[in-house]
Amino acid sequence: MLDEKFIILGALISFYGGLTYLIDTIKGKTKPNRVSWFLWTLAPMIAFAAEIDKGVGLTSLMTFMTGFNPLLIIIASFVNKKSYWKLNKMDYVYGSISLFAILIWQLTGEGNLAIFFAILADGFASIPTVVKSYRQPESESYKIFLFGMINAGITLLTIKSWTFAHWGFPVYIFLICVTIYSLVRFKLGVLIDAKIKQKLI
Repeated sequence: MLDEKFIILGALISFYGGLTYLIDTIKGKTKPNRVSWFLWTLAPMIAFAAEIDKGVGLTSLMTFMTGFNPLLIIIASFVNKKSYWKLNKMDYVYGSISLFAILIWQLTGEGNLAIFFAILADGFASIPTVVKSYRQPESESYKIFLFGMINAGITLLTIKSWTFAHWGFPVYIFLICVTIYSLVRFKLGVLIDAKIKQKLI
């Protein structure tokens, strides 16, 4: 079990990862899907507020950083017009489902439900970027997801009270970062599609 102060190190690592993505976005090397990144700002901030309400403490810093980095990236995506990823109908569908999940939480107002629906909302918001990472990994940058995974991992290693309020969001962030990192870094979608085509020939 790591000392809780390691969460600060994890947050700094995550922030560094966010800066690398922000720079790539400003340069036009990365094209963030604004639906995903907007909801990746909104859902974690709701989860962060709920964690504070549930007395989670320093562990909630990871959740805050998970929302703060996307906020910076959304702003950066307006700096360079070449960084804009064209949205399609499915982006809006998943975005609407994500917002609906947030609305349900607002109607319930309970801390653990807030965290659950924030995870659900964030998960649906992730689908457009997961699909983009599968089909066009070159349009993404893997470092932010690598450092987000490290941040979540460090946070999990510091948890002393294993309640859903403490582990729910970090576990989800770890899993989604592993998924997108793997798709972008190793171009898994391209490899899978190539193997499928070989079998069909």
